[in-house]
Parts: sequence; structure tokens; C-alpha cells
Amino acid sequence: MSCVRIKMGTEARVVEALSRSRTRPQGGLGKVVALTGPPRSGKTTVMVRLVNGLRTKGVMVGGMITSELTEGGSRTGFRVTDVSTGRSGTLAKVGPGDGPRIGKYVVDRAGLEDVGVVAIRNAVERSEVIAIDELGPMELTSQAFVEAVEAALSSGKPVVLTLHWRATHPLLDRVRGECRGEIMTVSPSNRTELAEDLESQIMQALSKG
Repeated sequence: MSCVRIKMGTEARVVEALSRSRTRPQGGLGKVVALTGPPRSGKTTVMVRLVNGLRTKGVMVGGMITSELTEGGSRTGFRVTDVSTGRSGTLAKVGPGDGPRIGKYVVDRAGLEDVGVVAIRNAVERSEVIAIDELGPMELTSQAFVEAVEAALSSGKPVVLTLHWRATHPLLDRVRGECRGEIMTVSPSNRTELAEDLESQIMQALSKG
């Protein structure tokens, strides 16, 4: 795995790197675009805009997106959605349960694996670009999720993923270590421009593939 540096307004290096990744044989180490940022900075917003933008241009994008579940204006959990099919399931909810507990949330491994893990595996097989939102403490309680992400990183296809701001895990440490200074920090001030720039970069790379 090696990471692509995102630099606003200078697309040539990113386009070249992503183009090379797309031509690698299955099983090779592909290029990765890694985004991070504190909670509610806009990581998922960037990913959703990117996925929608690419799909409107005919690009086959697969993978998973996480979003909040709310009741009465309060966050009660998280949902995971397959970006190819729209199928969704519960990732975690407030309250009692048998799954791993992360803070006040109980992880629903069945929901994560039935939707999110299947979405990533299908993307490895069928999609041109793989989106994974996010590598975080809830998702990383599932070994099936870890293995699916590892398969995506080794697929030779462009992978765009979001990283939890502070969580630690061997897979997160690996991505951070190999990307080093090439992880883009998302903020409310740059998320719109970042989504647009990244969409343009990936489209150019795919056209060269």
C-alpha cells in the first residue's frame, strides 16, 4: 500500500499516481487517498459528495458510508450504507446489547458485516473505485471488516478511505505509518473544495487508465 498526496490545485502528481494504481494487476499494492479530521469536520460529507459526483459521471464506485442515527435531534447511533445498492444496516446504537461497547454505543457486528463488509468485498470484485468510511473503533471490532479493508488496499484499485481522528489499531497504524504526511485533514472550510478537487483528480486518472 502507498498513499497519494492530495494537494489542492496541483493535480498532476495525484492523477499520475492513481493512474498507475489502476493498471496494477489484482493483488498488487494500490494507491490510497486517506482523509481524517475530528468528529463532524466533514469527512463523510466529502466522501458522499465524491461518490455521488463520480457516479453521475458513470464511474462504478463501491464500498460503504457511515452516517448518524438521530431521534428528537439527539444522536442515538450509526448506520452503515452500501454505496452501490443503497442497502443499509445498523452499525451501533445507544443502549443495552451483546456487542462490543464503544463509549455509550453497542456495536452491531451483524449489521456491519452483512452490509458494510459485503459492500467492500463486492467493490473489490466489481468497482473501479473503492470508498470506505470509516476506519474507526466501531468498525475495527470486526475481524471480517479488517480483512475486507486489507483486500481493498491490496486490490490495485484506487481506494478512498477516512480514518478516525485518534483511534489506534494495527490496521490504522499501518495506514498512518505508510501515508505519513500524506493524510489530508478535512475541515468545514475545505471540505467542499476537497471533494471537487478529488473528484476531478480521480476522473482524470481513470481516463488515463
